Amino acid sequence: MTGDRPQPSGVTTTSSAASSWTDILVAERERLHRFVTSLAGHDPYHVEDVVQETLLRAWQLRDRLDWRERPIRMWLFRVARNLVVDGWRKDRATPIGISAADFPEPLTVADPAAQTVDRHMLVDALRGLAPVHREVVVHVHMLGTAGAEVARLLGVPRGTVKSRSHHGLRLLRRHIEGRQVAA
Repeated sequence: MTGDRPQPSGVTTTSSAASSWTDILVAERERLHRFVTSLAGHDPYHVEDVVQETLLRAWQLRDRLDWRERPIRMWLFRVARNLVVDGWRKDRATPIGISAADFPEPLTVADPAAQTVDRHMLVDALRGLAPVHREVVVHVHMLGTAGAEVARLLGVPRGTVKSRSHHGLRLLRRHIEGRQVAA
């Protein structure tokens, strides 16, 4: 034994060796705590986490460490320093993924009440159209059917579908604009 620190007699897993390792780690705990405080600042919870993690690693590697020939304090300080530096790196890391800057404008959700009012206004305006105009407007603009397909379904030329669509939309706009001015 040297100084006030007990030295284990061997690297076997006996109760006296385990007691010696424990005594050494307990003896180094206060110095380790001061060292980590000087590195990591005065957050007592963070300091305690680093100290406990360092002591845990020493305990887990107790059979592989040279307790007799090398001072364990330097190994503990190195492990603690590495843990503090790893914490700094982790805090500095930029998360990868989607951020608010990826969206140029804030996302807005349409008000369901406004959609309901708009739907009622559209249905009312469609009821005011002549059936030939209403058929074409619904097929082309609401259902997204191609003009040629609508012409085939209704048995009319494509030009007639275009004309009915144009006139039907113009009448719809007038009806809706007239309702909005009145409201």
